[in-house]
Amino acid sequence: MSPFFTHFIASKFTISIVLLLILLVKSGLRKHISTRWHYNLGLLVFFLLVIPFIPSNFFTLLSSSLGMENWLNTLRIDGGAVANASVAAGNATGLTGGNGWLQDFALAADLSAPGHLLMFFFYLWIIGILIFAAITFSRNRNLLLIKESVKLIENRATLSMFTRCKAEIGVKANILLGTSILVKAPMTMGLFKPIVVLPAKELSLKDTRYAMLHELAHCKNKDITLNCIMLLFQTLYWFNPLVHLVFAQMRLDRELACDAFVLDMLPSESHFSYGETLLNFMSVLPRSPSLCLAPEIGGSKPQITKRIKHIASYTADSGMLRVKSICVFVLIGFLVFLQIPFISVLARGNDDRFHFHGDNVRYVDLAPFFEDFDGSFVLYDLDAGQFTIHNRDLSETRVSPFSTYKIYSALIALEIGVLDASSTSREWDGTMQPFESWNQDHDLASAMQYSVSWYFQDMDAQVGIEGLRYYLTRLSYGNNNLSGGISDFWNMSSLLISPIEQVKLLTSLHQNNSVFETRHIDTLRYVLRLSERDGVVLSGKTGTGLVNGWSVGNYGWFIGYVETEDGTFIFATFISGDDARGSAAAEITLSILGDMGVYNDN
Repeated sequence: MSPFFTHFIASKFTISIVLLLILLVKSGLRKHISTRWHYNLGLLVFFLLVIPFIPSNFFTLLSSSLGMENWLNTLRIDGGAVANASVAAGNATGLTGGNGWLQDFALAADLSAPGHLLMFFFYLWIIGILIFAAITFSRNRNLLLIKESVKLIENRATLSMFTRCKAEIGVKANILLGTSILVKAPMTMGLFKPIVVLPAKELSLKDTRYAMLHELAHCKNKDITLNCIMLLFQTLYWFNPLVHLVFAQMRLDRELACDAFVLDMLPSESHFSYGETLLNFMSVLPRSPSLCLAPEIGGSKPQITKRIKHIASYTADSGMLRVKSICVFVLIGFLVFLQIPFISVLARGNDDRFHFHGDNVRYVDLAPFFEDFDGSFVLYDLDAGQFTIHNRDLSETRVSPFSTYKIYSALIALEIGVLDASSTSREWDGTMQPFESWNQDHDLASAMQYSVSWYFQDMDAQVGIEGLRYYLTRLSYGNNNLSGGISDFWNMSSLLISPIEQVKLLTSLHQNNSVFETRHIDTLRYVLRLSERDGVVLSGKTGTGLVNGWSVGNYGWFIGYVETEDGTFIFATFISGDDARGSAAAEITLSILGDMGVYNDN
């Protein structure tokens, strides 16, 4: 939930800007938008507010089906790191008991302050939802009493009038008509079985007819359903005053739209009489209409005043006004549509999982190898085409790749030409690094061995965020999210990938089915080679995530492959826990491979 909430809060700013712009457009172009279309703009607000809760892969599939994937990708933002990671202390350990054939270096991400702050705001958000929901329930609990007190009208003359009004409005649904001594103004209630409720006191025929027409217009426009949706969004966005302001305006627009619906059916000489009916119900509602579930013909004095002024100056919409209204609606709709790439990236809380569907899969229990770690292990037998997976759930869970991403950083740099395979040396700029081995010039082999972050960050900066996005998208590298910033998106930030995806990507590289040229893949294979003995080659890369104060422990990766005379085996191990490191993941991997007879470390 915490990743979703982080991005959900971040999306607040984009949503607020769009809401403010909608309010300004509605105010500035009020005379150029018809009453009904002012209310229809609220449907766009609904869509805007629901975007953060829609799985981001839905938009990926939608954009792909519409042929707009590349266009949407160009709109995605690349702001500061979502996780607000900062360099703290470094850590280096030798791999496999310190034999020195690979070093495990990592920078710690200090997330303690934002972590505690995030949890505080998360609980505050939940508490706010509960309080707002309680207030809404309290202000609407009398609806239950009203429902119990309703008596269906049996008077034939009144029912005949109601039937005629339904025909005039064009409502074919089975809507009931009743009265209640608890109702002071006509209202409509019932989400699934709507009923128009009239006051028990006797109304004039004129007031009764106008009240029926108005309430049936609410039924025609599905206003009860829309009102429930408004209250749901107000509850979820209780902290955003612009949401409440937009919906307050929308409720007034709803009543104006119903008034316009009725006035269009009445002769102009009856408009004054309809206005008198409204005045009869002025200020009869003691509760706040903003949190009321049931639309009513009455309202507060300011609302009735605006509606009376609207009725007094009402004229039927001209063809030109309808055209202008539609144009404004389409323009704002396009504006909202443009926010999908931004908000779906910021609020992507559902892209943290890869749903694996394999035909030849063997699930095993390797828990004894992991001891105190929570971990997963994925092995793919290239010749047999079979997956062996321990801990399916974690193997499908996307997490930060940490330094394992550097494999693809190097490949992209080679492919674009930022890095020349014949001369991969890069000069150290003199900035003191947390590890002594980083304070010198490096080539690709040594940078990969010592996991020199500045070497790969420098290459990424030269490639540029668009170049990185282009290749990672073509690779289908995890969630393809680079919003964490060009220096840190792979280190406890926005980019996530699952162990199964790590194996699938390495498989594509090994089979030369990737987007990279074979010569560049061969260069990387040489760099990743860790040992060769008796015709058995082990290649791989570790990744370590050291986190201060954010979770129960740290994280470790070891991904790679073993080439033997009997075949090729591609693997990925991920662990988390207090002492989790890439080196620990490597030791676990070698133990499992040894037990399976794939690789003997002795």
